[in-house]
Amino acid sequence: MADSQAELHKARESASQSNGQDGKTEPCLRVPEAPHRPGEEPRFSRFSQQPGDLHRPDPLVDYTELRPHANGLVRVLDDEAHASGPWNPEIDAETLLEGLKIMVRIRHFDSRMLTMQRQGRLSFYLESKMEEAVATAAGLALHPDDLLFPSYRQHALMLIRGATLLDMACQCIGNTRDNAKGRQMPVHYSWRQGKIVSISSPVGTQFPQAVGAAMAADYFGRPQVVASWLGDGTAAQGDFHYAINFASVYRPPIILNVVNNQWAISTHRNIATGGRSFAARADAYGFPGLRVDGNDFLAVYAATAWAAERARRHGGPTLLEMYTYRGGAHSTNDDPSRYRPADEGRFWPGGDPVERLKQHLIHLGAWTEEQHESLNQDTARTITEVVKEAETYGTMNEGPYDPPETIFDDVYEELPPHLKRQRDELLGEQD
Repeated sequence: MADSQAELHKARESASQSNGQDGKTEPCLRVPEAPHRPGEEPRFSRFSQQPGDLHRPDPLVDYTELRPHANGLVRVLDDEAHASGPWNPEIDAETLLEGLKIMVRIRHFDSRMLTMQRQGRLSFYLESKMEEAVATAAGLALHPDDLLFPSYRQHALMLIRGATLLDMACQCIGNTRDNAKGRQMPVHYSWRQGKIVSISSPVGTQFPQAVGAAMAADYFGRPQVVASWLGDGTAAQGDFHYAINFASVYRPPIILNVVNNQWAISTHRNIATGGRSFAARADAYGFPGLRVDGNDFLAVYAATAWAAERARRHGGPTLLEMYTYRGGAHSTNDDPSRYRPADEGRFWPGGDPVERLKQHLIHLGAWTEEQHESLNQDTARTITEVVKEAETYGTMNEGPYDPPETIFDDVYEELPPHLKRQRDELLGEQD
């Protein structure tokens, strides 16, 4: 790291000295460096922001009053997992326990699916380790009728909206019980009953789609908020800016979340933004941005509830930056040891969202270490049973699979003539 910076400084000095010799200016690009690489000690500073540092204004306040919030950090839980400050949503213990149990289920489910992929029983997988609060707290803060456009690591939303672990396992396998009929990659969940729109492989497309859906909801007078999520790497794509520009102009009821988990598939988040935060980008478009401690369940809940209230009161969009950490690999196709220290996650100042919420509940007298251990054991057994049942509906390698003609289903309300001909040809060949 130091050698790289020294070389970059030397290159800049050389370029500066050569300027003007032939009437041309030598290029000198700024290429952001990751703060640490494999073999180096991770360098994270402890959060300087404390739970009471940022006030909680009325949701309809002018966006300029939120500038400190875009560059600060909305927190409720301190480093010892005690809740305080104006952003404390005062959630009842029952809701907190529900959130904790969902996060534990997702973590165990992820672990089992990763094992299945390594065994050749799944083709691909993405886990949400250390990011579980981002989706779980937000999902519980939103109304059941709100429309959701998630990205890869928000599958806790499925459980919140009524899907089961069995539904999710069958989708990952792609068997005959898969509600996507085997036509989506694993973890590309959708749940019509729960108003969860299908995840898209070309990440970023969900942002403008979500803004369009929010515009439609407002146009037709539906009391509905739309929420969408993408990662810090995706925030460097054009889709991000198209979406927030439309949101700025038309001011629909939308919550746009950038999940800043520090790393895209192999590049550090600083390659995707030239500023201090992603939330600060909202200021240029004229609406609020909040930077939130994404591993603080209560802070995520509070910020989402604030943005949703703003949207329901016709205040327009909000950009939330969920400041978190990607505990695992980008996907099963990724080896993070090639670009970041293997023990980097231990140094993340935001800690583990499951552990922080567990400790908070223990402080409240609503949970114990023994109950948590029992929850882990029960959840592990449940996941084992779920996987066994899921494979009774078909396995990735042996089937059975949905028939080929299902590729024509669920795309058009009425199948166009040319696709009818193709389907008839396919059925004729099968006969």
